[in-house]
Amino acid sequence: MDRPRILVADDHDVMLETVLSLLQPGFEVVGTVNNGRDLIREAQRLQPDVIVLDITMPILNGIEAAHKIHEAGLTPRLVFLTVHEQSSFVTACFDEGALGYVTKSRLRTDLIPAIRDAISGHHFISSFLPRARRQTDPG
Repeated sequence: MDRPRILVADDHDVMLETVLSLLQPGFEVVGTVNNGRDLIREAQRLQPDVIVLDITMPILNGIEAAHKIHEAGLTPRLVFLTVHEQSSFVTACFDEGALGYVTKSRLRTDLIPAIRDAISGHHFISSFLPRARRQTDPG
């Protein structure tokens, strides 16, 4: 993949702008959405390589949207970008097929490495959760 195609989902415009500014130099951002329902629709339409998604979004949360994306037979790499630091959220995201889990507090240091790991088929979790990493990624 020369320039992976990325779809970004977050319900805060400032966060979307920040993520876009980080990603656009090295990735092709094919779209942005601000709720889970639109995320599913745009994932089907755009067929991105990677989806960067928040957990807490209106209409349908990110975990539910991830489930429906996979139910639809789509196979993008999923990287969650969230404020949630509880291991239960990490587990729920990985149970829905996530390869990356980045906290918004570590956005600038962790998002691009998480996307690159996801593209390579590897797991990435922000370093605040070493115990959760051992539970979800034995390697």
